[in-house]
Amino acid sequence: MSEPSTAHDHSRRAAEHEVPDAMRRDVGLLGELLGTVLKEYGSAGLYEDVERLRALTIAAVGDESEETLAQAEEFVEGLSPERAKEMARAFTCYFLLANLAEEQHRVRTLRTRDGELPLQQQKPSDSVAAAFTHLAEEIGQREAQRRLKELRFHPVLTAHPTEARRNAITASVRRIGYLLDQRDDPRMGPAAQARNTRELTEEIDNMWRTAQLRVSNPSPLDEVRTALGVFESSFSTVFTEAYRRMDDWLQGEAAGRTAPKAPAFIRLGSWIAGDRDGNPNVTASVTRQAVAQAADRVLGNLEERTRTVGLSLTLDDRYTTPDGALTALWNRQKQLSEELTERAARHSPREPHRQVLLAIAGRVSATRARDADLAYRVPEELVADLRTVQDSLVAAGALRVAYGDLQELIWQVETFGFHLAELEVRQHSAVHTRTLQWLEDPGSAEKMTVPGEEVLETFRTIAALQARYGVNAARRYIVSFTQSAQNLADVYVLAEKALDGAVDAPVLDVIPLFETYDDLQNAPRILEEALQNTHLQKRLEETGRRMEVMLGYSDSSKDVGPVAATLALYQAQEKIAAWAVENNIQLTQFHGRGGALGRGGGPANRAILAQPPHSVDLRFKVTEQGEVIDARYGNPEIALRHIEQVAAATLMASAPSTEKRNAAAAEKFAGLAHKLDDASRARFHSLIKAEGFAPWFAQVTPQDEIGLLAIGSRPAKRGLSVESLEDLRAIPWNFAWGQARTNLTGWYGLGTALEAVGDLDLLKRAYAEWPLFAAMIDNIEMSLAKTDRRIARRYLGLGDKPELAAAVLEELDLTEKWVLAITGQDRLLADHRVLGRAVQLRNPYVDALSLIQLRALKKLRSGNLSEDEIQDPRNLLLITLKGVAAGLQNTG
Repeated sequence: MSEPSTAHDHSRRAAEHEVPDAMRRDVGLLGELLGTVLKEYGSAGLYEDVERLRALTIAAVGDESEETLAQAEEFVEGLSPERAKEMARAFTCYFLLANLAEEQHRVRTLRTRDGELPLQQQKPSDSVAAAFTHLAEEIGQREAQRRLKELRFHPVLTAHPTEARRNAITASVRRIGYLLDQRDDPRMGPAAQARNTRELTEEIDNMWRTAQLRVSNPSPLDEVRTALGVFESSFSTVFTEAYRRMDDWLQGEAAGRTAPKAPAFIRLGSWIAGDRDGNPNVTASVTRQAVAQAADRVLGNLEERTRTVGLSLTLDDRYTTPDGALTALWNRQKQLSEELTERAARHSPREPHRQVLLAIAGRVSATRARDADLAYRVPEELVADLRTVQDSLVAAGALRVAYGDLQELIWQVETFGFHLAELEVRQHSAVHTRTLQWLEDPGSAEKMTVPGEEVLETFRTIAALQARYGVNAARRYIVSFTQSAQNLADVYVLAEKALDGAVDAPVLDVIPLFETYDDLQNAPRILEEALQNTHLQKRLEETGRRMEVMLGYSDSSKDVGPVAATLALYQAQEKIAAWAVENNIQLTQFHGRGGALGRGGGPANRAILAQPPHSVDLRFKVTEQGEVIDARYGNPEIALRHIEQVAAATLMASAPSTEKRNAAAAEKFAGLAHKLDDASRARFHSLIKAEGFAPWFAQVTPQDEIGLLAIGSRPAKRGLSVESLEDLRAIPWNFAWGQARTNLTGWYGLGTALEAVGDLDLLKRAYAEWPLFAAMIDNIEMSLAKTDRRIARRYLGLGDKPELAAAVLEELDLTEKWVLAITGQDRLLADHRVLGRAVQLRNPYVDALSLIQLRALKKLRSGNLSEDEIQDPRNLLLITLKGVAAGLQNTG
C-alpha cells in the first residue's frame, strides 16, 4: 500500500479545485482580516512567522520524503515560548473563522435549494413533507396521517465537557457570522460594505485579544446559562418554524386557513445540572436552581409572545364576533382579577379577542411571579385558553388570524411547557446500592462517594419541582451502569424512603442505561426481570405502557472497539424492540451518542434509517452535547435543516419498505457480522489489553492534560489513576486520540476484520445493501480522513513501546486500504465533495497546530521539570488543544 502523502496531495489539489467561489471569497476575506489584525497587534514578525509555517505545512502535504514536514517541525522547535503561544492562538483563530465561512456556505446552499424541487421529486430524506408523501404511498393517507401525529423528536442537551471554546469566543464568532451573512445581501452598496468590513475587522481583533482559555471550570449553573442562550438564539423560534414549514408543505394552498396537520413533535430534554453521575458539583440545590432559571426564561418568553400576539388581534367585534366560549372565558378572567381585565378592556375597546389574550398574558406573568391567585397551574390550562381564542376566531371566519401567530404560540406552549426542557436526573447504580446500605448501617457512610443525605435530597427536589412546574418538568431518572433489575427497583425504594412513603414520592420513569458490551448483551433479560417490579407495573398502567431504555455508545466502544460496539448496539436494539413488542410496550430507545465517531457520532438521519425494525417506531431520542449543540443548533437555518432531516428519517424508519430492507440485510449478512465482530474485537483487545497500554496511552496523547482544560463542570475521570482505563471517561479517551491525529477510537479493528473476511465482492454487496454496514464504513472513512499518518507517527513516537505504535500504524494502513477498496475510490471522501474539500483543505493548518502541540508534549514528557518550568509548555499545550479541536471540528 502506498504512503498516504501522495493521496493527500492529490486530494488537496482536487479540494482546492472544488471550493465554490463564494466560500473561497469568505475564507480569503476572513483570513486577510485576521492577517491585518496580526500585523497591527505589535509583535514584530508574528504575521511573517505564521505565513512561513503555513507555507511549510501546505507544501509538506505533497512531499513524500517528509523533508518539508521536518523543516516545519524544526521551525516550530526554534520558536520562543511566547511566539509559539502566539502562533497557536493565531491558527486557532483561523480555524474559528474558517469554520464560520463553511457554515455560511452551508446556509447559502440551504437558501438556494429551499423549494427548488417539487415535493414529488424530493427524496424521503429531503424533508418531512417528502417523507410523509412517500410513506402515504406505502401505507395510505389515513395511516400516514395517524403516524405523523405520533412523531416525536427528543433532543437532550448534556453538559458533557466536549465544547472546548469559551462562551466569550463563541459569542464573538456569532457576531462575526452575523456580519458575514450581511455581505450576501444584494442591496449592500459600497459604503455599507466598507462599514461591514471595518466592523468585521473590529470583531476579529476583539476575538484575537480575548483569552482562549477559561481561568476556571464552569459551574453547572454556568452550563445552564449557556444552554439558555441557545434557547434564546435558536430553539425558541426554530422549533415552531419547523412545524410551520411542515404544515405549509402538507396543506398546500390551504396553508394558514385550516387546522394544522403538523403536530408539535419536538420535546427538549436536559441533563445539565441533573446528571450527577461522577459529578460532585451537581447537587440537589443546583438542580432546583437550574429548573427555576429555565422556567423563568421560558415563562418570560411566553409572556412576551402572548402579549405580542394579543396586541396584534385588533379585530372589532362588529366584524369578528366572539363565540359563547370566549365570552365565558372573559367572565372567568374577570372573576380572577378585575384589575387585569379592566386594564385589558380599557386598552382594547370592542376587541374581545385582544382583551382575552392580553388577560392570558397577564396570567402567564403571574405564573412566572408565582402569584397563586392568578397563576396557571399547568401548561395544559394555558393551551386550553389559547384554543378557546382560536376556536372563536375560526367560528367568526377569521381563519388566517386563528392559524397564524396564535397557532405558533400554541405550538410553543406544547413544546416547552412551563419548564422549557424536561430535566432528567442521572446517577450511578452503585450510588443507590451504597445509599441503601447506609440506611441500614449508618456506619458505612465513610465508604460512600456521594453522601446518603444528598441522594435522598435529590428525590425530595424532584417532588418539589413536579409540584411547582408539573410532572413533566422532572420525571425521568436514568440509572447508569444498569446491570440488574434490582438497580431499577432501588430507585423506587429510595424515593419512598426520602419522602416517608409512596403518597408523597415523586412520579418517576426509571430508565435503565446499558453502557458496556456485557450490559448490552444482558439487556433483554434484565428488562424481563424488571417487569415483575410492582412500581414499574403501576407506572406502565399510568402511561399507556410507555417506557424508555437508554443505550450507551461511548463505553461499549471503549470496551470492544468501534466495529464490535456498532454490531452489539444493533443487536441489543433488535432484541429490546422484540421484547417490547412481545410485552405490548410502547418503547422509546434513547441513544447516548456523542460528537466523536468513537461515541456514536456521525449523521443522525443515516443512523436512524439503519436501525432494526420497531426500534424507532416514530420516536427518536438522543443526547446532544458540547460542540455538537452549537454545530447543529447555533445557526437557526442549519438547525432547521437538521430537525427536518431527523424528523424525516424518524418517520421513514417505520415504513414497511425500510423495516423490510433492514431486516433482510441483517439476516443476509449475519455471518459477515459475526466474523467482523470476532476479528475486530480480538484486534482491539490485543491493543488495549497489552501490558502497559494505559501509561503508554498517556505518554503518546495529551490525555492527562485534557483533564486540566477548563471545559466542563464534570471531572474527566471517576477517580482512578491512568494505570486503569476502566474509569477513564469516554470523552477524554476520544478527545486524546483525536488530538494525536490518530482517531483510533473511530476505526481500530476494522482493517483486521475486513482482512479476515477477505471477500471484496461480499463486502461491496454489503456496502450496497446493508444500511448499518454502509453507515459504519462511511463514518470510518470520515474518521480516517481526519487522521494524518505522518503526524500520528510523531505522537506515537513519544512512547516507550514501539510494538504498540507499529500495531496502530499497521491497522491504520490496513483499514484505509480496505475502505478505499469497498467504496471504489482512489482517495478518502472522494464521493463526499463538501465534506471532503473541507477536511482536505484544513488538514495542513491542523498540522501546524499539531507540530506546536508536539513541541509542548515533548517538553512535558522529558521529565524532571520544576513547577515553574512546566507552566509554559503546559499553557502552550492547552491552547493547541482548543485549536486542534476547532480544526478537526470535534472533541469528544
